[in-house]
Amino acid sequence: MKVEFAPLNIPLERRLQTAAVFQWVLSFLLLAEVCIGILLLLILYNYWFLYIPYLTWLYFDWRTPEQGGRRSDWVRSWTVWKYFKDYFPIHLIKTKDLDPSHNYIFGFHPHGVLVAGAFGNFCTNYSDFKKLFSGFTAYLHVLPIWFRCPLFREYLMSSGPVSVSKRSVSHVLSKEGGGNISIIVLGGAEESLDAHPGKFTLFIRQRKGFVKIALTHGAYLVPVFSFGENELFKQVSNPEGSLLRTVQDKLQKIMGFALPLFHARGIFQYNFGLVPYRKPIHTVVGHPIPVQQTQNPTPEQIEELHQTYMEELRKLFEEHKGKYGIPEDVTLIFR
Repeated sequence: MKVEFAPLNIPLERRLQTAAVFQWVLSFLLLAEVCIGILLLLILYNYWFLYIPYLTWLYFDWRTPEQGGRRSDWVRSWTVWKYFKDYFPIHLIKTKDLDPSHNYIFGFHPHGVLVAGAFGNFCTNYSDFKKLFSGFTAYLHVLPIWFRCPLFREYLMSSGPVSVSKRSVSHVLSKEGGGNISIIVLGGAEESLDAHPGKFTLFIRQRKGFVKIALTHGAYLVPVFSFGENELFKQVSNPEGSLLRTVQDKLQKIMGFALPLFHARGIFQYNFGLVPYRKPIHTVVGHPIPVQQTQNPTPEQIEELHQTYMEELRKLFEEHKGKYGIPEDVTLIFR
């Protein structure tokens, strides 16, 4: 295989964009393990004056990811996130104004491999979120396991993510007077295993917990589709029933997160590596679905609202797919 190297005369701006995205991928893949290793070394070499205060503080701070987190505008404003956003680039599109007197659940689709669009739009100060949704605060909900990693949890929370546990979502949606948005990547880790370029398979049919919690709190539902999310990486072929997919599914059930074998380009060459492809991401926020608060929703009410949500999600995809290069005959597959 002939290796295609990046030209030497690439502008510094683009080099910095590539570096910004590469450090983000490495942080996602390795930083939690490095942080755990650092804590173990502190314990092993008996730096008690460092690890005992931290572990004591961690004990009392354990619930913070379920209580709105601890974001830092300073971290969210790091210049590295501007380069991150501009690498793809990432765009946020609003189709309807939202009433700030309500709280909302944004159902984010698809998961993709690393959910770059959700991070770029809702966890940095360089997206158009504040301009398009003035008066709102966005909370991206992620797997609770990330907040069990010492040290790493502090870094993760600083950019805004919180736990996706029921208690955490309820905390966000309980704000009096509205103005909060819970962003939930509804397909979850399972969906990442089907994040292949040109495919639009969404794991949504059995995902009804978000509907129940929306009814309980009277939070409006908003479908969000991130066009380009599945184009950033290629995966080793893993069709249903294959040995690789069977192993991936079993590991996902055991560990709670998936292990897609993905690849894209490198830093100095375009043939292989962990840097995502430069593909534009257009995250389109659909129309809100009004929800009447119901303290004890029945299964029939949950099913009815769930069907309405799936219909609105499909409508959003069909209305906008042509703008982003998706053929007319391609449709969403709900699983």
